[in-house]
Amino acid sequence: MVDNLGARLCQIVLNENIQGETKEWRLLGQEEDGSLLFTWVQESSTGISRSCIGLYNYPRNTLHRMFTFNKALNVVQASVNINRTILAYVLKQKNDKDIFTYKPFLVRLEDNSVCDLNIERSKQIMLQFLLSKHSILTENPTERLLLLIHEECILQYQIRKTSDFTIESFVVESIVRIFIWAQWDAKHQTLYYIHFRKPVKSILDVEDAESNGMKMYPMLSGLQFHDDLPHESVLNIPLNLPHLSPVPSPSCGIYEDDTVPLRVHNCSLDLIVLTNSEGAVCICHNYLYQPGESIKSMEEIDQTAVHFAYTVTILHHSCVIHCTIPGIPWNKAKLIRPIFKLYDDHMLVFIPEICTHLLDVGFSHDPSCHIITTAREIPRLELDKTCLALVATLGKHCVLNMSTLDIIDLHVSTTQLVETFKETTSLENKLSIIHYLLVHKNETESVLELLSYEIEQPFSAGLPQMFREFLIGSSYASVQRNLPSDANQLINLLPVTMQSPGSSFETTVGDKTITLSQDTLWNASMMLLSPQQRVTPYRPDIWVKLWEQLMKSAKGKQKFKPSQVVEKLLVSLVCYQPEALSRSSTPMSPATSLTFSTSSLPKDLSTLKNSIDSLPFYEMESCTASKQEHIISVNLRELSMHLLKQSTENRVTCFQWQTQTPMHVHAVATRYIAAQLEQSRFLCQSLCKICTRTIKWEEKGFVFIDLLPDDVRFLLFISLEQYYLAAESIAFPVPLGFTSFFTFLGYRTLTFNTFLQYVQRNVFELQIDVMKIIMADILDTKKGVERKLTLLSFLPRMRAKRLLNQWSHPVSLMIRAREHSMNVLSGVEGTNTKPQILQKTKNYQLGNEIMYKHGLAAFPTGDRLSPLDTFLDLLTAKASLNELDFGLLIEATITSTDDFL
Repeated sequence: MVDNLGARLCQIVLNENIQGETKEWRLLGQEEDGSLLFTWVQESSTGISRSCIGLYNYPRNTLHRMFTFNKALNVVQASVNINRTILAYVLKQKNDKDIFTYKPFLVRLEDNSVCDLNIERSKQIMLQFLLSKHSILTENPTERLLLLIHEECILQYQIRKTSDFTIESFVVESIVRIFIWAQWDAKHQTLYYIHFRKPVKSILDVEDAESNGMKMYPMLSGLQFHDDLPHESVLNIPLNLPHLSPVPSPSCGIYEDDTVPLRVHNCSLDLIVLTNSEGAVCICHNYLYQPGESIKSMEEIDQTAVHFAYTVTILHHSCVIHCTIPGIPWNKAKLIRPIFKLYDDHMLVFIPEICTHLLDVGFSHDPSCHIITTAREIPRLELDKTCLALVATLGKHCVLNMSTLDIIDLHVSTTQLVETFKETTSLENKLSIIHYLLVHKNETESVLELLSYEIEQPFSAGLPQMFREFLIGSSYASVQRNLPSDANQLINLLPVTMQSPGSSFETTVGDKTITLSQDTLWNASMMLLSPQQRVTPYRPDIWVKLWEQLMKSAKGKQKFKPSQVVEKLLVSLVCYQPEALSRSSTPMSPATSLTFSTSSLPKDLSTLKNSIDSLPFYEMESCTASKQEHIISVNLRELSMHLLKQSTENRVTCFQWQTQTPMHVHAVATRYIAAQLEQSRFLCQSLCKICTRTIKWEEKGFVFIDLLPDDVRFLLFISLEQYYLAAESIAFPVPLGFTSFFTFLGYRTLTFNTFLQYVQRNVFELQIDVMKIIMADILDTKKGVERKLTLLSFLPRMRAKRLLNQWSHPVSLMIRAREHSMNVLSGVEGTNTKPQILQKTKNYQLGNEIMYKHGLAAFPTGDRLSPLDTFLDLLTAKASLNELDFGLLIEATITSTDDFL
């Protein structure tokens, strides 16, 4: 609770030095400028009680006493004109038959003249002055007053300033007939009401014409009032209210007397319309039901479980959100009165003692990222005394409890969302929280805290989806902050979340299982009055903005999807050659010995960033054709083409957003691609810090991996594996050097057979730098040689040849000799080929003892020629002498006579 208006008001009256006691404060209404009308009972020192009506200004904390009655009366609603000259109020009293009746009155404040409108009904009656702007040249301005009688009519009174302040001097007009619900929007001067209407018959309905002839359907209509023009009907939308009957029920004659916002309805229908100046229109309806049974049968069974449900029709997105909470006892469910409130880009649905919902209803993207969290405990908030009202002047996060006049802050804090993330088991709910904190709150540190918590869980599921949501959301938020103002319209085409709109999910809050689903509302624009048909065409108001938003949706402006790039990469990466420009493609690769260890790697490079922002590996790659550059180029090309195509389509109306130039497209595309790389690097760095928070980064690269404990190394591998999967699934580039670092991390973490499976499925990339380390680490035993040969078989030809040249082992010698012979015989070797330097690792003796020991006759004897001589003669017949590497062939032949395994 933030404050209490009752205490404030009592203090103001006390400061006026009025003797007596003030009590029974009640809010009677709210005007267009935010002023609040209150009534209270003033008890004098002599014991005389009188009711008073005053106008309260919350920001200034001032109360202006407008009218005082002769006695204490039950005033339930009031309204005052803009000039503060006429006050309208409604009394609710019991008649002779002990039935509550409503009676409206008018008061001319300059002389306190009271006018009885001569209307008394048991049905609810409310009054509301319309906003009228009068010119100083107007001699006799007319005030307009709406009088709403439930299930009967809506009247409009025109009141002119005359000496005779009686009902005979007023002009009365009926503007609406029978209605079952109505609401007044003071800010936009719109009257919403629900009435029953027969459906329009089509040819297909001829057969059922007789059976459906008497069937009526509820329709929500909106009347827009103007200060200088006649009112007009701007909205007509059919509603799905199956529990509502066109025949009034005698059991639903209970009225709550909701004055802020002003609503006329009974207990059979609880509905509210929320709007804002940007063109957002939401129709919120909550109800109770029990499948298969009538609610009437449960009135005497308080513990019978019922379903609490609500629907939110989001007109500006042409969709309907449904929520169902089963298993609530009837004695508790009948007391629940939820509050619906527009909350920045979301709608806050607060259901006391159950839960709080944040529905994503903003304009930036389709509704998809909905959050369900626990209901925050509010002191002094009792369910049977809870009647929350939307009072605009109290603040964007505050509401007023009409029963106690407590100001309650419904702000959903980051701490509350973090707790919900840790408690919930719904992946959709977790993704929505990550999206909300990144895109709408810009709280990256809180998201990293959530990811850290999720990584440390032993059986965490959904990490790749969370990493994808982080990458998409943080990239969008980064571009949104840095984009030029003249290119802002293009940001609506960028991806903002990975969650698909229209999906349903379940989550558990406490002991309740909550289901949230979403449906599409077709042809929503047909329910509006188009701007051309308005009384003043294209007059700027919420209805023109709503129409334009629906036209944008109908036009089919598609957001860019990462799957477009993924599909392109599936084809282009087949032709990707990381060593196309590297030195390993040259015929003569350096034949340096592979005898160094990981400790010989450099510890400091001038190209590295500050150590605070650095990664645990060197951000460089040994090949010039970087895969990162390839992914970035494909992303840039596809995004630029998408933005250019979507931005140059024909506009629907003259109010549609302007076509963006290629310079705007280039600015948005380049910033987004740069944000992709930046956020991918940031996430990789954050994950490394989270997993190795207990380790001081004194080394980098492969040495860093060797120094990690086994449990930390395993946690780091699992996290980076999920990160790599997330980045590849949405075509995000990874930092330079990551693939080699990740490959060596997998080599140190997994068994060799499992490591091979990752290699076979192209998860690990065997770049030249990591292969040098792995080849040096594997011993030259029989099993080790088999492992090296297996790894070399997965490499491209040139990369494998380069590694074979650096492997000082007989197997490498024989493989190279065989390849050389095959190239000569097939005519592949060129005329510029020079013999390679022999790498003798052992002094082989050529004696009869060795020859006979191995049973070989490859060398010449006294009675015959050598098969080697015969083979060399064959090679010289195919190529010139300078093209043959005699040393390589002779050493390979000698090596084959030795038992080297």
